[in-house]
Amino acid sequence: MIDDALTDAEKRMQKAAEALGRELAAIRGGRARTSLVDHVKVDYYGSTMPLNQLATVSAPEARLLTIQPWDRQALSAIEKAIQKSDLGLNPSNDGHIIRLAIPPLTEERRKDLVRVVHKKVEEGRVAVRNVRRDCLEELRRLEREEHVSEDDERRAQEKLQKLTDHHIEDVDRLGQEKEAELLEV
Repeated sequence: MIDDALTDAEKRMQKAAEALGRELAAIRGGRARTSLVDHVKVDYYGSTMPLNQLATVSAPEARLLTIQPWDRQALSAIEKAIQKSDLGLNPSNDGHIIRLAIPPLTEERRKDLVRVVHKKVEEGRVAVRNVRRDCLEELRRLEREEHVSEDDERRAQEKLQKLTDHHIEDVDRLGQEKEAELLEV
């Protein structure tokens, strides 16, 4: 029972760290990455689809993304979706391919993005701590219902704290990497 609770907590903490990684990847740094447009949804023939299901996205240069739709009729829908998104990028369409030029970031914009990264990292830490809290409640419930001994519960709490510390370090490392990327000129 204790092992099940700890395994579940570890999986949930891992998912929280992975979710943070995806959120940080969507923050536009000074370099072009295909993950920048992963969250863009395109209204295509009455349904909303992720951009990566309608087109091939590639980064041929450090400051350029190219989007080549599999169906040419999707070009204008993709272009509109990019303009509506929060990317702040202006797509250029030549009839076959959409190009997104990634402008260099100003110093002020870099600092703003670093603040956003800090906020997201703190949200990630809170998510990991919430998992710890839920697991602690489960361990205490098991001990109250006398399914486990007090010593076993204490050992499980120590293991849980080590898991929490490990995943918070992962979250902090992700944030530091993204911050370094943003501050790189």
